Amino acid sequence: MKAVALFSGGLDSLLAIRLIQNQGIEIVPVTFRSYFFSSEKAERYGGLYGLEIHMIDFSDEHLNVVKNPVYGYGKNINPCIDCHALMIKKAGRFMEETGGRFLITGEVLGERPFSQSIEGLKKVDKLTGLGDITLRPLSAKLLPPTLPEREGWIDRDKLLGIRGRSRKTQLKLAEELGIRVYDTPGGGCILTDDQFARRIKPFIHEIEPKEIFLFRIGRHFRSGGMHLVIARNQFENKQLRNYGKNLISAPDKKGPIGVLRKWSGEEDIIRAARIIARYCKPYGETKVVFDGKEYTVQPYTFQEAEKLLI
Repeated sequence: MKAVALFSGGLDSLLAIRLIQNQGIEIVPVTFRSYFFSSEKAERYGGLYGLEIHMIDFSDEHLNVVKNPVYGYGKNINPCIDCHALMIKKAGRFMEETGGRFLITGEVLGERPFSQSIEGLKKVDKLTGLGDITLRPLSAKLLPPTLPEREGWIDRDKLLGIRGRSRKTQLKLAEELGIRVYDTPGGGCILTDDQFARRIKPFIHEIEPKEIFLFRIGRHFRSGGMHLVIARNQFENKQLRNYGKNLISAPDKKGPIGVLRKWSGEEDIIRAARIIARYCKPYGETKVVFDGKEYTVQPYTFQEAEKLLI
């Protein structure tokens, strides 16, 4: 008997795998990579514990979900219900291709109030369209029996009934199972980051994949139809220079490179030029170049620029 496990690299998913392996089930772990999180953690901890991790890149499909989630967002711009459902759906296809019979996840009831409530898990299963083949071993005794339990593939009595955000049960179980090294909780998804979400949310329906990295770096300014990203240091200067599109800078002064990602006319370009000038040295009248054209501007004051900062 074979099952496919969704493996994040965290302790919960590792414990879920061990519980099912201890019932004699062969586990095939899968992890995911998108524009908003990597598979590095899962691959690192998978290697540490002898798991052969299969990585699925679903970047474009995940971006579509982020733009138009059925069940909306969590605290920031994280569509966790839709995201988990997409992962399970993709894992279900992989399961069919590899001869698996059911899926397992490390989800814990109540650990995340938005996506791991009773209603949240029901919505996840509804979106997948896979029926009740998804087993959540850490909270199974608090949930209706799934197909693998009803069919006798899994002994429900050997599963757990963990609820909430306390980690005491997981830590105790990890010790019993000889799991000594594990990461702190957290999925590593940048969509849950306050600053990133604040920057990207106004533009989420229009962004292109190649632009996403811009929202991870720099200072962001918005005014009307203008969106400007400027570097904070030499490393970010290099990143923006390599991006190579819509660059704006003051070549005669020491200062940052910017990307004028969005503008609607000459006034927006001048506004962006004045922001760039505010960060140039020496402070004062500055020649700024954008799209081969020069603009001589007076810099904004610190207070004026701060009002436009996202």
